[in-house]
Amino acid sequence: MCLILFAHRAHPDYSLIMAANRDEAYARPAAAAAFWDDAPQVCAGRDLEKGGTWLGITRTGRFAAVTNYRDPMAPRAAPLSRGALVRDFLAGDAGARHYLSQVNASGTQYNGFILIAGNLDRLYCLSNRGPGVQPVSPGVHGLSNHLLDTPWPKIQRAREIMQSVLTSPEAELISGLFEVLADRTRARDEELPDTGVGVERERELSSIFIDGERYGTRASTLILVHRTGGVLFIERSYGPLGMPLGEVTHRFELRHAATNSGANARRPRHGA
Repeated sequence: MCLILFAHRAHPDYSLIMAANRDEAYARPAAAAAFWDDAPQVCAGRDLEKGGTWLGITRTGRFAAVTNYRDPMAPRAAPLSRGALVRDFLAGDAGARHYLSQVNASGTQYNGFILIAGNLDRLYCLSNRGPGVQPVSPGVHGLSNHLLDTPWPKIQRAREIMQSVLTSPEAELISGLFEVLADRTRARDEELPDTGVGVERERELSSIFIDGERYGTRASTLILVHRTGGVLFIERSYGPLGMPLGEVTHRFELRHAATNSGANARRPRHGA
C-alpha cells in the first residue's frame, strides 16, 4: 500500500472517508475485498502469500491500514509480516491505543511500516520509524511510504484534491476520489524526495497511480462510513500497465460502535 487519504471526522455526513492505492508486485497473489470466512466481521482484501491485508473495516467499525516505510538501506530480514498487523487488529477486540503500544514494543520484528488503527471516534498512528503511538486529529490526512502527512508532492496534491471534492454529493464524491487515485502525473525532479532508491525510481513512484510492468497499483479502494452507520466499500483492481481487472462493491450497516479502550485487549499475533 503506497497511498492512503482519509477524512477523519471532517465531514458533516461521514465519520470516515478513505481513498487508498495498494502498490505491489503483480506476481504477489491477492484476493479481492470480501468478508472473510475465518473472520466474518472483517471486510478487506487479502494477501494470499502471507495471509494478512493492507486495509479493512469491520461490521463494528474497527478500521486499520498499513503502508511500508521506504528505507532501502535498512536490513530486510524482519521475521513478521506487516499485513498481519492490520489483520490481527481487525480480527481482535483490543483497543487501538493498547494494541499499537504492544506492536510498538515488538516493532523491530517488522520491516518499516506506518499503521493506522482505531474506530470512527478515534484513530491512532504508529510507525516503527517514528516517535511512537500518536493520536490522529480530525481532518484530512495523507500517508505514503513515510510518516503521516509527510509533504511529498503526491500527498500534497492528493490531499488538496480530496479536500476540494469533500462537499460533493455522494456520486460525485466517489467519482472525484477515484479520479484522484487514478492520477498518473509525476512530480518534477526538483520536487522528488530522496529516499535512497535513485532518481529514476523516485520518478516512477512519484505519481499517485503507478502503472509499471512488474510493479504498480494493484487496487484502488474507497470506504465511506456514514454517520448513521452505513458503509460503502468499493475496490477496483488493476494489472500490469494499469489494466483494469474488475470492481467489487460492499454495502452494509455497522452493528455497533467499536471501542478504543477495551479491557480485553489481545496481544498482536506473531507470524503471517
